[in-house]
Amino acid sequence: MSHHAVPPATDHRTRILDAAHRCFVRSGFHRATMQAVAAEAGMSAGNIYRYFASKDAIIAGLSARDRADLAASFAGLNVAGDLMGAFVAIGEHHLVREPREKMVFLLELWAESARNPAIAEICQDCEADIRGWITGFLTRLVERGEAVADIDVPALSSLLMSMADGLLARRAREPAFAPAPHVQQLADVLRLACAGQMPSLLQTPGSAGAAHGPGVRHD
Repeated sequence: MSHHAVPPATDHRTRILDAAHRCFVRSGFHRATMQAVAAEAGMSAGNIYRYFASKDAIIAGLSARDRADLAASFAGLNVAGDLMGAFVAIGEHHLVREPREKMVFLLELWAESARNPAIAEICQDCEADIRGWITGFLTRLVERGEAVADIDVPALSSLLMSMADGLLARRAREPAFAPAPHVQQLADVLRLACAGQMPSLLQTPGSAGAAHGPGVRHD
């Protein structure tokens, strides 16, 4: 789509979101004012408020854009022949190839969620989506016979999310950190778990994986 084909409102919203992302990464949420976002976007502060009522609304817009990007990635699993390979490719894209600035923004978002209930709700909704996508992926592996039937799907989902969060945080904090080898190690953990070689990620007789909640079960 050419620039002129983009509806003006959409174009302005994207311009504001991109400018806000740069401001938040450079200065943090609290130091980055709406005036600073307006200056970064080359717009007046009054014009910014036509599209976003507050800084929290901008954060919500950035988060919604990231969730849409993630949703598109996971939607590709629906047509993947090599399901495991496609899932690892998603990890490589979002954990390795995405710019480090995106990780810095996420770290700011997580920190703000500890103080701001509205931002906490945004983070929780996003995590619920990701958990659902990963759970669906693991369930399909079981259905296709590519994972043992007694794999504890909720526990493995939580472990994968925790490992991914750790890689994102390391990238944000350490400019020289190289995530690619760790993504391959994460993939190795996934394959071992699916092969039934990680006993703590197997359901015990009479247990139900969903009963373990968000954490990994310890036998």
